[in-house]
Amino acid sequence: MVTASHVARWLGLAATPTFAVMALLTAVLGGGPADMLCAAGHGSMLGGMVPMYLLMSAFHAAAWLRLISGRRGAVG
Repeated sequence: MVTASHVARWLGLAATPTFAVMALLTAVLGGGPADMLCAAGHGSMLGGMVPMYLLMSAFHAAAWLRLISGRRGAVG
């Protein structure tokens, strides 16, 4: 039986690449009307959906860092 913590762990691992792909697709295909709502300033490199997705990807990277550090500890 799959426990809730097991599912939560896999969802945490799925968040980082999901947000990274969303940032890539938004950068390539354009953000549309939602990008205008999130833009801090028109023409600003820090405004819009792409930086938001990249930040969310970075914030959710903790699950990957725990996974990598756990494997390094087991190997070394």
